[in-house]
Amino acid sequence: MDIAIVGAGPGGLITALQLHKRGLSPRIYESVPELRPLGVGVDIKPYGVQELEDIDLREEFDSISVDAEESLFFNHFGQEIYAELCGTHMGYLYPQRFVHRGYLQMMLYRAVIDRLGSDSVVLGARTVSYDSDDTGATLHLQHRDGSTSEVHADVVIAADGIKSTVRRQMHPESADPKYSGITMWRGTTVMEPFKTGGTILHIGDPRIASMIVYPIADDFEGTGQTLVNWVVEATRDESVEDWNQHGTVDEILPLFEHTKLPFLDVQEMLRNAHEVLLFPLIDHDPLDSWVDGRVVLLGDAAHAMYPRGGNGVCQAFVDARIVAERLTESDDPAEALRAYEAERLGPVNRLVMANRGEAYEVIRRMVAERTEGKPFEDIEQVLPLAEADAIFSKYHALVGMPRPGFEAGEATGFRSSDATTSGTPWSRA
Repeated sequence: MDIAIVGAGPGGLITALQLHKRGLSPRIYESVPELRPLGVGVDIKPYGVQELEDIDLREEFDSISVDAEESLFFNHFGQEIYAELCGTHMGYLYPQRFVHRGYLQMMLYRAVIDRLGSDSVVLGARTVSYDSDDTGATLHLQHRDGSTSEVHADVVIAADGIKSTVRRQMHPESADPKYSGITMWRGTTVMEPFKTGGTILHIGDPRIASMIVYPIADDFEGTGQTLVNWVVEATRDESVEDWNQHGTVDEILPLFEHTKLPFLDVQEMLRNAHEVLLFPLIDHDPLDSWVDGRVVLLGDAAHAMYPRGGNGVCQAFVDARIVAERLTESDDPAEALRAYEAERLGPVNRLVMANRGEAYEVIRRMVAERTEGKPFEDIEQVLPLAEADAIFSKYHALVGMPRPGFEAGEATGFRSSDATTSGTPWSRA
């Protein structure tokens, strides 16, 4: 079976590896002339790590990523409102790990070249359009030198991201993204490790601004320090749809002037940013179909979602395995693509809509509303642990990762030793 994959992002690359594992040799067509480790951090959940182990990349992945140990949630003042353990520390069979998106992409790219050959990825080949009929599909490509060519395949898998050309042709009515009114500042800072060295922080009143902080590389470039990824969300005029749009921290520093943590100076972290990128928080309305004959959508091209909860890349990993399984189980490629769609479309669309809300991050807004944006004396009186547990367990189950112990009635979240009921870090600073 001849299979063409559009896009050499993590989704397209892992799809090639899953197909190769099952005896197929797809070819990837990527628009950029050179792959470079661009981007910032991504959060790979236990089920995503399981997918990497399935293609024998677990050891290498562990070497470029950081083990996630705990996840802590704070209000705008730096008072802790909830905490949970991560990955194997909570009881899952696989760890949760933080990694630089560019490092992850390059790891997958090296594996594709090593296993499928140097000609398995064609760079500088931009997909302009496609044709599909009962015998296969044709990609119309434009190359960097201005020339054009056509590639015919039995199946085309479009993993060309949120700005997918294939999606635009397949669903022209859904071509334009939905803007939330929120802009994301995404940056990295080289600094000393904080807390356990594997802690992710969720900070702030979402009605004002929200910040997520986590480490993505230990001993960064031999400095002995950690490369820390941070993301800030705040209302702003819409910016262009470009992950490589550079920004500054000047607009966001005042938003966290009252945030005081005993183990991290967030103002200093922002001021010492290694790089800052801007991007509007956007997604696309869920589709009712991902298949057009012998052409199918995968990853962000099929179900772009807000980057909340760390499930965008992981869901693409699951897509890759399922589409590879169905294509090798059936003698009819079109039937295999429909089976993949039937299995994945409904659950992922529900996740897209859940992420348009605040997912489990809703607890920070709930606390802000219940306290009228003021410091609290006793978090248990504001957000009982059992109520927060129920919110988190519902979301984890939605993404196919039920929390160990919850069904047995065990409290799976906690409040850390830094949480206080009277006298708070911000008041002692």
